[in-house]
Amino acid sequence: MAFDLNFHIYSLLQEEPFFAALSRSIDKRADRSIPTAGVGIDEDSGYFVLHYNPEYFEKLSADQRKGVLKHEFYHLVFEHVTSRLPSEGMTPYWNIATDLAINSYLKGQLPENCCMPGEGKFATFPSHKTAEWYYDQLTANKSPSPSDEDGGGKGNPGADERSSEDADSGNEQFDSHEEWGKASHQAKEIAKERLKESVKKASQECEGGKGWGSLSTRMRKDIIDRILNATVDWRKVLRYFIKTSQRASKQSTIKKINRRYPYIHPGRKVSRQAKIAISIDQSGSVSDGMLSSFFAQLNELAKLAEFTVIPFDDKVFEERIFVWQKGKNHTKERVLCGGTCFDAPTHYVNNHNFDGHIILTDMYAPKPKGSKCQRLWMTDHTGASMPYFTTNEKIIVINT
Repeated sequence: MAFDLNFHIYSLLQEEPFFAALSRSIDKRADRSIPTAGVGIDEDSGYFVLHYNPEYFEKLSADQRKGVLKHEFYHLVFEHVTSRLPSEGMTPYWNIATDLAINSYLKGQLPENCCMPGEGKFATFPSHKTAEWYYDQLTANKSPSPSDEDGGGKGNPGADERSSEDADSGNEQFDSHEEWGKASHQAKEIAKERLKESVKKASQECEGGKGWGSLSTRMRKDIIDRILNATVDWRKVLRYFIKTSQRASKQSTIKKINRRYPYIHPGRKVSRQAKIAISIDQSGSVSDGMLSSFFAQLNELAKLAEFTVIPFDDKVFEERIFVWQKGKNHTKERVLCGGTCFDAPTHYVNNHNFDGHIILTDMYAPKPKGSKCQRLWMTDHTGASMPYFTTNEKIIVINT
C-alpha cells in the first residue's frame, strides 16, 4: 500500500500543537511528478496545498518526515508562497535563500544534504537571518552558484531538486518551489486571508493550554506579527470570490474548431456568468463610508457578473430588490433602518439558485442557517474582530 501522509499527520505532529492545528487547513495531495515535496495554492479554491511524493516520504525516518512538514509549513507562515519575492522574481538564489532562512530552525531534523547555514557550501553563513539577507549574500558573491541541475536552467525556473547522483556533492535543496509563481494575485490574497485565520486559530489553541511545541518565543512573535497583523486587499478577495462563483455553460458550435477532432465534430463554446446575491444590512451601524466603498467596487465588478441587490434587516424587502446589470453603475443607497436577522436573506438566496452570496453587515446578529452557495461576509474592523457569532466562512474587512 502506498504511503498516505494523511494517515500519519497526527502521530508526526502530536508534539507540535501549532503545526498540527495549521496542518488541518492545508490539503495534502500525493504527487509522484515531484521528487520530494512542495507547497502551493490551488487556483480554483484559493487553499494552500502540500504536494508530496509518497515514495520519498516512505523512505524518511519519522523525525525527518516531521522536519519536512515543518519546513513546508514555515514556507507558508513566512509568506514565501504569497508575498515575499525579490524584484527579479523567482530565481534559484531566492529558492536557496528561503530554505536557508527556514532550515536555521530545523537543524538535525531534516534529510541529509539540505541547505543549512554553517554547513557545507554555506559554512560561512550565520544562522537565523532573513531570506532577504541570504539572498543578498548569494547574489553579491554569486557563490555557491546554482547550476542548471539545481533547477535554475531554462524551462524549469522554480524546481530545486538535483539527481540522486549529485546529492553527495554538498548542501542541496530537497523541496520544490515551482508552484509559488503559478497562482494569480486574487488566489494569493484569499490564501493569505485563510492562512491568517488558520494561524489565529492555531495560536488560540496553543495559548489555551496545548503549548507551542518546539516553537521558540522569538518565532512565535515573528509569526504572529507577520501574519496576524498583515492587511489583506479586500477588493482582490471580493473579485476572486466572484470569479470562483462563475459556472461554465457549454454548448456545441460549428463556428469553433474542435481541437481533438477538427472538422469532424463541432467545437465547444464556453460562456461564464456568475449570478451573485448581494445582501445589504440596513441597520444603522453599517456606516455610509462602508456602503460607499462597497458600491464603488461593485461598479467595477459589474463587468464580470450580474448582481441581485437584496436590502434586509429582520426580513427581506422584496419590493426593493433590484438586478444590477453588467456595466451599469449605481450609487450607494440605504432604504431602511432596523434590526438584523441573517436567516432572512439566506432563506431568500437558498430559494433562488444563486452561485454566490455576499453579505455586507456589522456582523451583529445571531448565526444564520446554512447557505446552499458559497457565502462571504464583508464588514468593518469592529465587526471582524468582535462578531456576534463564529463561522468558518470568510469574513473580510472593508477599509474605507
